[in-house]
Amino acid sequence: MYDTPTVERTVENNTVKFAARDVHVFYGETEAIKGVDVDILDKTVTAFIGPSGCGKSTFLRCLNRMNDTIDICRVTGTITLEGADIYDKRIDPVQLRARVGMVFQKPNPFPKSIYDNVAYGPRIHGLARNKAELDEIVEKSLRRAALWQEAKDRLHEPGTGLSGGQQQRLCIARAVATAPEVLLMDEPCSALDPIATAQVEELIDELRQDYSVVIVTHSMQQAARVSQKTAFFHLGDLVEFGETSQIFTNPRDPRTESYITGRIG
Repeated sequence: MYDTPTVERTVENNTVKFAARDVHVFYGETEAIKGVDVDILDKTVTAFIGPSGCGKSTFLRCLNRMNDTIDICRVTGTITLEGADIYDKRIDPVQLRARVGMVFQKPNPFPKSIYDNVAYGPRIHGLARNKAELDEIVEKSLRRAALWQEAKDRLHEPGTGLSGGQQQRLCIARAVATAPEVLLMDEPCSALDPIATAQVEELIDELRQDYSVVIVTHSMQQAARVSQKTAFFHLGDLVEFGETSQIFTNPRDPRTESYITGRIG
């Protein structure tokens, strides 16, 4: 199962969620992203692949302005979410991150109960008027993250007491609890064993029914299994972007072919 890429079905949805035009990212004087143009579709899994240090995580962090937290980082160009410029000074990054959830490489549950991990975002953003509504959001989010059956009898136990795979699904539940439109995932399976990885991949396929999902992965097999669109980054350039089936079976750029076949990376 983990050796041979299997190509997912083709993309039927054409609604653009994110549009990036001429995006450059600088860390001080160093240019990490060089003029990226890409459309990210709704209800589609888009995979960012490429060698370590190629810029895929840096670009992912542009989509919810996480790079704002790095003093020496500067982003130029335009990124719109449903037509609105997310770098407009009137846009509140906190509100943006409620619309664009993020799951990180290493599971990072808060040092709180399972319940409070999931309830944190809805409380901050005032999404529940009372305890009953909050309970409903927590249950719905845990169900969406395929964790409800395992967690329903231990909601008030620490989230850190869960296994690694369960912790990552808890982080996914926490991310979807604010009802985001987009879910960003930065190598969400790199710290997980094959069984937990398979559970998260199955979950990603389910989540795309409701969200636009963007995943950075070091595993080409994973990109082939879970995504409908794939973007190949190399040395800060977006080399090639297209349907996953085309990228893996008929890449147009020789650099993409070299990476897919293992000659670079």
